[in-house]
Amino acid sequence: MLNYKEEVIYRNIPTRIKDKFFEGIKNRDFLLTLVIILIKTLLFLALLSDDKANGIHLKSIFFSMPPLGAWLAINAAFVAIGLFFNGKVQKWSFWTLNLLFTILVIGDMWYYRSNSVFLNYHMFSMTSNLDNLGSSIVSMVRLVDGLFLIDLVIMAVKNIKNRKTYTKHSRNVIGALCILLVSFSFLTYLHIKLDRKAGGFEGQFLFRTSWSPNQTMGNLTPIGYHIYDGYDFYQQSKPYKFDSNEKEEVRNTLTSLKENKPDNEYAGMLKGKNLLVIQWESLENCVINQKVDGQEITPNVNKLLSNSLYFNNFYEQTYGGTSSDAELMTNTSVFPVREGATFFRYPTNTYKYSLPNIFKNMGYSTLASHPDKGSYWNWMTSLRSMGYEKLLDASDYDTSDVINLGVSDESYLKQFGEVIKKQKSPYMAYTITLTSHSPFDMPENDRYLKLPENLEGTKLGGYFQSINYTDRYIGKLLSDLEESGALDNTVVVMYGDHEGVHKFYGDEVSATKGLEPWMEKDDRKIPLIVYNKDIQGKTFSVKGGQVDTLPTVAYLFGAPKEQYSSNLTIGRNLLNTNKDYALLSNYDLKQDGLTPEEQEKVKSLIGISDKMIRGNYYRDEADLND
Repeated sequence: MLNYKEEVIYRNIPTRIKDKFFEGIKNRDFLLTLVIILIKTLLFLALLSDDKANGIHLKSIFFSMPPLGAWLAINAAFVAIGLFFNGKVQKWSFWTLNLLFTILVIGDMWYYRSNSVFLNYHMFSMTSNLDNLGSSIVSMVRLVDGLFLIDLVIMAVKNIKNRKTYTKHSRNVIGALCILLVSFSFLTYLHIKLDRKAGGFEGQFLFRTSWSPNQTMGNLTPIGYHIYDGYDFYQQSKPYKFDSNEKEEVRNTLTSLKENKPDNEYAGMLKGKNLLVIQWESLENCVINQKVDGQEITPNVNKLLSNSLYFNNFYEQTYGGTSSDAELMTNTSVFPVREGATFFRYPTNTYKYSLPNIFKNMGYSTLASHPDKGSYWNWMTSLRSMGYEKLLDASDYDTSDVINLGVSDESYLKQFGEVIKKQKSPYMAYTITLTSHSPFDMPENDRYLKLPENLEGTKLGGYFQSINYTDRYIGKLLSDLEESGALDNTVVVMYGDHEGVHKFYGDEVSATKGLEPWMEKDDRKIPLIVYNKDIQGKTFSVKGGQVDTLPTVAYLFGAPKEQYSSNLTIGRNLLNTNKDYALLSNYDLKQDGLTPEEQEKVKSLIGISDKMIRGNYYRDEADLND
């Protein structure tokens, strides 16, 4: 039995706990930090209503009624950490929590401006990509970002000025634990109400991944979003396991979208010729055949069009892996995974029916070459797993002539041309360019266009200079190959990896005065060009995307259809189709004439591709056509 004194203490425990809890939530620094973080959350979400997080569109800030109780609970639990400290440490701990939150928010904004997604845990495996990216990261900074820093400066000054009052701040472990307990209990209640019982407003949820990261961010706030993203990262890291029914469903969906049409004049039209594929950094379709003050931006590409199959309604479909996603889709005809970059998460996946494997089966040698290190975006390991036999990276070239991210296109393409001249026919070669990467800041001596005053010094003007520069040296590469005879029996396929200035600096383009209508276009279109001197030039306006490259090229070269048709690829042959559509990475479907049922099937392809890559779909399939 308890004695009187012990009984009094025991009876007073609930009261003491309650007092400590209210003492904690009434702590001036706790309340101030919580309010500041909630205000920053609202400002952050408001900025996300703009595609480049640089403005506010009131009607599109929230997808549904935001769960404000969840905002309060999540951020209160985070700020309560400061109560575990006392004296000077406590006061600065609240400031530090505010600083950490601000760093997270600004990091999310910068990454969102360049990739339309937020920072994620998959990025920790991609640190090799940070080399030489300093200028690109800095170019994501906007004046509005300073609003998130003002309070930190003010509070730091006040903390220093009032440092003699530090001793008044006592540790409150019980209060902190109570706030954490109440917050977690309330979030559990909301999870059951909103997620399991759908008891909230329409479209309201908490712990569920939305098709739009912005919606999940708006529901959970930055702290909650990244905690949940950590859980999702753990779940996504587990290999996906197909059961027999699910595999059959994948096959049926892919097969149902394919067309069984008779061959036309393009079937095998380029059979037996060599293939050179060039992925052009940041090339948008809007610059093709356009002039600035009477000067062609892409004069060399424009000349090629009279002997090219040119697809002018061709869309970029990249996601978290940007340029590496373009390489993936071109070579394998599957969409990238929805979390992180496919090249980093699944670099050794099997792609039995990839472009290099299809050409190897036709007796071709295969070569892939990059002007950067093999570890960059993990491209060397990934392209090797796709079937490329010979791979060359920066270590195989002289990289002393540097512009922005690495070796200049002038230097690299000249050296790469010598490699091509040594290839024995028939061969398939694949490469990328580098110099026209953001931030589009070319050295003075490499600016060949004379820009009008309204474009000089702007991102758009810099972009035109960058593309014009690369066009010059691609033209030089092809001219040298032609003079040596290496181009006589060679087909050149060129495409943009993704949009350029409109993708990264759309807000700055919009703010530039005196633009022609074509300069303002932000339509996600990139060109796909198939050139050979024996081709009669033709423009195709059918809608398509990067996943359609493989079946289209394979058809031209007369590859066996059983290696790229039916349930083997996501894409379709753009040279022999009655279906007019392209599915973008944000689920935006550009289409004309699809039935509602077909539209739903097409939109499901992104999720299907995600499972196919995570589950290494092709590895265990002896023959997917059986």
